[in-house]
Amino acid sequence: MKIDERKLSDIPGLVRGEQIGSDEVMARCAAVTQADHSYQDFYRDYCTVQGYIDCPPQDVFAYLENIHSLSEWTYSTRDFEPTDVPSVYRGIDTLGVDTKIFTKVVANADSLTVDYHCAWDQDEELWMVYLMRVVPAELVLNRSGSVVLWTNCRHPYYSENPYPETAPASRTAWVGDMWGIFGPGHGIELDNLKAILEYRHANGIPVGPHLLSS
Repeated sequence: MKIDERKLSDIPGLVRGEQIGSDEVMARCAAVTQADHSYQDFYRDYCTVQGYIDCPPQDVFAYLENIHSLSEWTYSTRDFEPTDVPSVYRGIDTLGVDTKIFTKVVANADSLTVDYHCAWDQDEELWMVYLMRVVPAELVLNRSGSVVLWTNCRHPYYSENPYPETAPASRTAWVGDMWGIFGPGHGIELDNLKAILEYRHANGIPVGPHLLSS
């Protein structure tokens, strides 16, 4: 299902594949790494980014738990549709040539957690797990709004594709090749999330996601 691009055109500062090419976004990620420290020194087997969003926690959670929101705030995942596997959706990831991404959302409204279980190419093992938690900012910062915490763990499969037979012949890169820029890359996407939610909340627009009418 496609999102309505017109609903994003008025939001300043978004970094999405439709506006900015992959070479430029990779250069932006590389620019924020420090030459005197390796990525491994900082992140090792974990990558966590976090940020404040001026939007109520329940609205942030509702937005994140809708799989179609990924087509708005991530740089490259788009067009999710249900598969024959319950709760698993198939989309595309434009970071990989001819690449399908399979995703399942595991959310808990009581704890305000939203986890995305994903994999490139196949849906047998959703090993790429993106862990997100929404924290009421009133609790931790004594202000309205939300704090979003996002952690990714370096699963061993990032080092080598465990299902090479499912990979498209046209693709030479592997998602794990990009581990070294996960931190700044996810930071860009978290900024997108903040921009979309704050813009819509401030202007009285339903947070969405905003989909094209069928």
